[in-house]
Amino acid sequence: MCGTCGCGEDSHVTYTKPGNKVHSQTHDHQHTHGHVHDHSHDHSHGHSHEIQLEIDVLSKNNMLAERNRGYFEALKIKAYNLVSSPGSGKTSLLEKTIMELKNDLDFYIIEGDQQTTHDADRIDKAGAPVIQVNTGNGCHLDAHMINHATKDLSPKENGILFIENVGNLVCPSLFDLGESKRIVIISTTEGEDKPLKYPTMFETSHLCIINKIDLLPYVDFDMDKAKSYAKQVNPNLEFIELSVRSGEGMDAWYEWLKKQ
Repeated sequence: MCGTCGCGEDSHVTYTKPGNKVHSQTHDHQHTHGHVHDHSHDHSHGHSHEIQLEIDVLSKNNMLAERNRGYFEALKIKAYNLVSSPGSGKTSLLEKTIMELKNDLDFYIIEGDQQTTHDADRIDKAGAPVIQVNTGNGCHLDAHMINHATKDLSPKENGILFIENVGNLVCPSLFDLGESKRIVIISTTEGEDKPLKYPTMFETSHLCIINKIDLLPYVDFDMDKAKSYAKQVNPNLEFIELSVRSGEGMDAWYEWLKKQ
């Protein structure tokens, strides 16, 4: 098991475009904490020497992330890493955004899930090029997966790349993908204390979208507390309140995108 996040060290990752054959590969996450111990003893002197080498488990990922970032910057591509817990509305947000702005902006989508191509199929119907990355036992996307998927997508210059990460507020926070900005999405059905429970995700994000505000009359969610908690871990975090279902607040999201 991975010492960093608990997923398998070797996952069978698949890359699928709607209507195309599946490309698969065994992917070494390179997460193992490489502890090396020297257990040799000088018995005549009774001395014990132990050398412990700590390997930066994220160094390889960070190197690939910088490579991705350089590629995106060269093509003037804005890459957004969408992170959230399952069911917050990431895919629905993308569907509506694509359908309403695809005549103005060029979208490219990487969908991350452990299994199925359900989300990629939805995005394909919405009208954007998409590739599904199934991580198998893996609980997040990493820079290598994004590099591979981006090559298959071949995004055009000045495009927008949305990376919908695996639904998880813990592990994806540790892995830079080379994105321009990280967008964390929470919904009013989850409770306002998410930023305090999962501070790293909110600390490393640039924008927090609070979805399902149409349900506020029916749920116990304190908007002011949610923002206050998030500001405690990231004073620079921006907020957009919206409802994908009702459309309320979507204009603010579209304006944010266009300003970038």
